[in-house]
Amino acid sequence: MTTDPGRRRTDSVESARRSVAAVWRIESARIVATLTRMVGDFGLAEDLAQEALADALVQWPESGIPANPGAWLTAVAKRKAIDGWRRRERYDERLAALARELSADVADAIGAGAELPWDPDGIDDDVLRLVFIACHPVLSREAQVALTLRVIGGLSTEEIARACLVPTATVQQRIVRAKKTLAAAKVPFVVPERPEFEQRLTAVFGVLYLMFNEGHAATAGEDWMRPELSRESLRLSRILAELVPAEPEAHGLVALMELTAARFPARLDAAGEPVLLADQDRRRWDTAAIVRGRTALARGDGIGSGRGAYALQAAIAECHAVAPTVDATNWCHIVILYEALGRLAPSPVVDLNRAVAVAMASGPEAGLRIVDSLVADGRLAKYHLLHATRGELLARLGRYEEARAEFTVASRLTGNQQERTVLLQKASALG
Repeated sequence: MTTDPGRRRTDSVESARRSVAAVWRIESARIVATLTRMVGDFGLAEDLAQEALADALVQWPESGIPANPGAWLTAVAKRKAIDGWRRRERYDERLAALARELSADVADAIGAGAELPWDPDGIDDDVLRLVFIACHPVLSREAQVALTLRVIGGLSTEEIARACLVPTATVQQRIVRAKKTLAAAKVPFVVPERPEFEQRLTAVFGVLYLMFNEGHAATAGEDWMRPELSRESLRLSRILAELVPAEPEAHGLVALMELTAARFPARLDAAGEPVLLADQDRRRWDTAAIVRGRTALARGDGIGSGRGAYALQAAIAECHAVAPTVDATNWCHIVILYEALGRLAPSPVVDLNRAVAVAMASGPEAGLRIVDSLVADGRLAKYHLLHATRGELLARLGRYEEARAEFTVASRLTGNQQERTVLLQKASALG
């Protein structure tokens, strides 16, 4: 039987699209960092990378996916930069040097078996510089988060919108405005000097934390998790902690990520299906990561300036990490930690998490009162975990019809397919 040529073409295009998306998620930070170092302009670098992605969507269905797609994209983007300089007649010393370099490796980089066109020993520095550019003080806090998640994390604007609980159009506007602002301010591709470095740490911590969370629980798509994104965030956080060893929150952030990532091996079963905390085989938790996390938390505590928001969350994760079962967890201590976190960094999401802990420590009715107050508040109306949590508490109280309705609403609000399946299964089970 002859295969339909049109169908083959459609399958090839779809395969290329998936490959481009996967490469961008994994390699975007390195590609853009490499290009920024080359062209000296963050916005231009991101535009060149996007143009290379567009070329890949056209060429890969015909030529096949290259053996090293990240190298292919970087080489094509570099070539586009040089073509742009030629059109503007900008043949300076930098162009001449780059042209000589590319004449030797562009063809190979596009072909099979190419090596990555960046120095592996310099990747950390380049990506770290890119993080600090995205968190430059000329940008608003909201723009810093959106730009970092887009370029460092490789998230789509829709995924960022879900993570930040804002409309997609708002995220798009923030990213465009941020790139224009950085270009107008002529922000250099460097790690800032120490005084400014420390001023930017709060913003850097925040975006790395959001990156980690997106890897821990993907806001959209078919995958329950994106562990490569969490690992990249953890790697950058470790670098920062060594750069500022006297900053307790740097160690608190590392501790939080280590202790949370320790549960990753048990969050999926053999078939790749999600496994919730209460059902996880704790023997599969990464004990080495738990030790690293507790060590980082103790290191931050040893500085003696008190725990910040990340250290408090790390302490909560530590309570889970050392408990042999869900029932044996020190829920009363977790409630106290959440109360402290709520005073230090007030947030309706923190209150929602506290409600879960209160329900475990004092019963579902106590937790439901907190959740109902959040429903009345309205700020989390489109946050699927508010409805999912309310469904869990209602189910524990035997209010099955209401619980099923909440799980159904939550399933509609989540953008993650696997999470939607879990929520619908919970609703069905109550039937």
